[in-house]
This record gives sequence, C-alpha cells and structure tokens, in this order.
Amino acid sequence: MKRLLLAAVAIALFAVPGLSNAQQKYKFALVPKAMNNPFFDLARDGCMQAMKELPNVECVYIGPAEHTESEQVQILQDLISKGIDGIAVSSSNAAAVAVALKAAKDANIPVVTWDSDAPKSKRVAFYGVDDLAAGRIMGEQAVTLLGGKGKVAIITSVGATNLERRLAGVHEVLAKHKGMEIVEVYDIKEDPVRCAEIIASGTNRYPDLGAWISVGGWPVFTRNALAAVPPTTKVISFDTIPPAPDLLKAGKVQVLLGQKYFGWGGESVRILSDIKSGRPPASPIVDSGVDVVTAANVDDYVKQWKAWEKGEK
Repeated sequence: MKRLLLAAVAIALFAVPGLSNAQQKYKFALVPKAMNNPFFDLARDGCMQAMKELPNVECVYIGPAEHTESEQVQILQDLISKGIDGIAVSSSNAAAVAVALKAAKDANIPVVTWDSDAPKSKRVAFYGVDDLAAGRIMGEQAVTLLGGKGKVAIITSVGATNLERRLAGVHEVLAKHKGMEIVEVYDIKEDPVRCAEIIASGTNRYPDLGAWISVGGWPVFTRNALAAVPPTTKVISFDTIPPAPDLLKAGKVQVLLGQKYFGWGGESVRILSDIKSGRPPASPIVDSGVDVVTAANVDDYVKQWKAWEKGEK
C-alpha cells in the first residue's frame, strides 16, 4: 500500500494540463515492470536522450517500486484518467495490462509496448526482440556448447509474455535433440535476489548439469549469483548489462543475448510521437533485433555499449 501511495504521489506531480495540441507538445509515460531494477534504467536513459531530439516531447518515467502486477495496472489506470498523451509499457502480466489498456483505447491514448508485449491489448505497436526467435538461439547455443547431449536447467519468471515466448523457443529447439534433457524449469518470480539460491540449489540437485539457460538476465545482474556453478557447467543468459560482460570474460558465462535497452525508451517514444503526428508504424511489431555476445566479440560489444551510454549510435 505504501508503494502504491508513493506511485500516486509521483503521478500527481506530473499530472498537470499540457500545452495545446496546436503547439504539438506531448507528455508520454514510460512504464517499466519495476523501478528498483537497474535493467530498466537504460530504457529511462534512452527516453531522456530522445527528448533532446524531440523538443515537442516530455518523457515521464514511472512504475511500481517493485515488480507488482497490480501496482502497474493501477499506475496505468491513473495515467489514463489524468489524460496522458501516450503510454509505453513493459507488461508485467499481458492479460491484466490488456484489461487496463482498453480504457486508453477508449480515451484515444496511443499505447506502445516494449520489452514485454501484451498482444491481445489495444496497443498500437510493440518494440522489442522477437522473443520466440531469441529463445531458439539460446537453445541452439546450448546444443552447440554441449555437443548435442546433456542436462539443462532453465530459469524463467511465469506470467510475462516475452519470457513465455523465449521459453517456448528453447523448448522447441531442445525437443529436436534426443540427447538434450531439460531436468527442471525454475520460476524466479522476477526476483534477482532469489537467483543465487535457485542456482545453488539446482547445482546441488543436478551435479552433472550441462548447462543453465536463463531467459531473463537475473544470473548476470550481480557478480555472485553464479558462484556455485562449476566450470563444467555452461551458462547461457539473456541480457548484457554490466557486470554481465565481466562475467563472460571471467568464464562464468559462455553466451549472452543483448537487447536494445536504450531503444526501449528512445524508440518507443519516437513511435508514439509519430503516431500522434499521424504516422503509425508500418507493422505493429517493430523487431529491434538481438545481440549474441561471446568471448569472441565481447570487447567490441563493450566499446559499442560505451557509445550508447553517450547517446551515440
């Protein structure tokens, strides 16, 4: 309840009448799954960078203090009732968000989803990776690393569409290889703190485990989450935000899949701006692409990352 009240106060701070439509000034809200996850701070940074290029746009970054589906829905409802000009949201729960966004459609407020889609909602477009294809890449990497034979444990978080699709892609590929066995799928409940506990428990339970596949970046958000993993077990994880590249260089991770984190905010805001100007995207799915990072290209990727942090392409 306290977190919800804090969110309501934050909304009240920016819920003031905007400039007239004739002046083409718009206030867009960027809504992550959680504000306490540095993973989403990069989307915020991308949104702030886009503001410098789009002087008619103001970007407001607001979301649940922690990953709580009901709070995200409440925030969306408040934004809609306050008459925000557009919403870009990473959906915690596709079904719940779809219900909340019906009111946005009725109020003629365009919505773009990013990172995690809500395909059955009234959103105009989704910006992010093709999650099914990304899951297939993870499965293929596991097959290659293990030579087509070995036990695999998977880490996911139940409820989010993007994670469900990645998981489906992993299953699809591994099912084609009889020597690959999925021993367990763990639900981390979007809690990075639990990651080390899950990995330690799984390592003890399956001492001959060939690989961990994490369809989210929880194992690489902190340096100690993979401490229990022996050198004989490979790790394939989504996300490349620091300290992930360092973990890869140290040999704790073999493959990382990077998303267009800054684009989540920047490109989503640009899409909303275009929609308000009568130029919706040609396709409702705007595929951002994915970066596959290994020991062979991690140094180049780190250089590119530093350029992105400066707002460079």
